[in-house]
Amino acid sequence: MTDNSGTRALLGGVRVAVLALLWGSTFLWIELALRGLSPLQVTFARCALGAVVLVVACWATGHRLPRGVTVWRHIVVAAFFCNALPFALFSVGQQTVDSGLAGVLNATTPLWSIILGLALGSERGLRPVRLAGLLLGFAGTIVIFAPWRTTGATGWGALAILGAAAGYAVAFTYMGRTLVRRGTPTISLSAAQLVAASGLTALAVPIGGLDAITPGPTVLVAAVVLGVFCTAATFHLTYRIINDEGATNAAVVGYLLPVVSVLLGAVVLGEDLSVRVVLGMAVVLVGVGMTRRKGAPTAPVETAAVTEAVPTTALVGPGLAPDLSPADTRGLDVRRARWGRP
Repeated sequence: MTDNSGTRALLGGVRVAVLALLWGSTFLWIELALRGLSPLQVTFARCALGAVVLVVACWATGHRLPRGVTVWRHIVVAAFFCNALPFALFSVGQQTVDSGLAGVLNATTPLWSIILGLALGSERGLRPVRLAGLLLGFAGTIVIFAPWRTTGATGWGALAILGAAAGYAVAFTYMGRTLVRRGTPTISLSAAQLVAASGLTALAVPIGGLDAITPGPTVLVAAVVLGVFCTAATFHLTYRIINDEGATNAAVVGYLLPVVSVLLGAVVLGEDLSVRVVLGMAVVLVGVGMTRRKGAPTAPVETAAVTEAVPTTALVGPGLAPDLSPADTRGLDVRRARWGRP
């Protein structure tokens, strides 16, 4: 049991690290793709390419796309908040915001996740240290944003990226509540969601996606890398992390990617790193780290007594183990039970 737990933890850590590397480099490739494509064209290209890759992977592994009106309704909502909207906002924002700064602003996703949790009632008894981290994180964002000196297009670009980060927080929570752990393979969900995102983005192409294209080798490579690696691979890893470890761990990847985005922006694109941005980034990361602090664990409870008194769904969550019999729950770790949680 200990070996299996350690292996799962190691694999989970590797997935988070790979996701941070891929996700952190996204802002570099967006910057390069925008040299020949409009923001909406970049958004549609990465959604469409990512959808093709995941649909092929889905069929190659013997799976198929989900069926049913209800699940597709959830998929369309998730596709809007996790793909179509944030992808477009990032592309719009990076017209005036450096790639490194875009990655730093995206690090506010865990902070938005806490605010959303408070609004939904899933964040209960917010401890002082986590509240301080929340306030500190947004204080760092203000330092980066510098409203007292940033005006015009740059300011609107930063706001667009903050909106994208908030969209991710909404999406991670929604996906965790309505899509994952419902019996559908994550490869099927991620493929279907990018198909839906491609459709949503295609509807907006006549509005702002018919600009002349000026393709070049760099632009084409950037578009392909965005679609295949930074969208298809990254998005599937995100689903796996939400499925295996929860929406909070998926959101905390935003805590790791600023280092990647800032370093790539400085080394590859020659972006300047001002003292104000570096200070703001440090404050944001410290704040996010504080919000990850958990309270002291509760005392263990006798497994037999709780198993007899609590239904299976209280131990593993509604919809997670509908086919388990009472005997199947004897080995569950009841310390993970969340009483009264939706």
